[in-house]
Amino acid sequence: MFYALSGISVLAALWMITRRSPLSSALSLVVTFLGLAALYAMLDAQLLFVVQIWVYAGAVMVLVLFVIMLLNLREEESRMAAASWGRFALCGILALGLAWKAFGVLAGVRGIAPPVSSEFGGVASVAEILFTRYLVQFQLVGLLLLAVVVGVVVLAKRAR
Repeated sequence: MFYALSGISVLAALWMITRRSPLSSALSLVVTFLGLAALYAMLDAQLLFVVQIWVYAGAVMVLVLFVIMLLNLREEESRMAAASWGRFALCGILALGLAWKAFGVLAGVRGIAPPVSSEFGGVASVAEILFTRYLVQFQLVGLLLLAVVVGVVVLAKRAR
């Protein structure tokens, strides 16, 4: 099941970066997010599973689709923005090199992973760290997302 879900996630991600239509790419990204959420569920990481569904597959994708619809890209504009085959081949070669290096690193890993406490990754432990140690960073990410949405709205209004 792990390999099937991983394959679906990777294929959906590849489909996302090779599509010319932004809407098709966004929907492929949703499939990728859902595949990752299923992998988190298999790894018994309930918090990450729920966050992946709610935040990424839900809220972020609604925001991405809102921006795509707000920009109202036309077919000729999306053709001009499409990557050439040379760029695609270069990205493929770089991806293969990265995969080769990753397999080399993973092949050198030996032994059994150390045991993890039952509280690790739970809602209480993550919330305690997030809202104490990383509170400022958490708030800055929220402000950054707000600035992005405002910037897109301003650019969309100028384009009309």
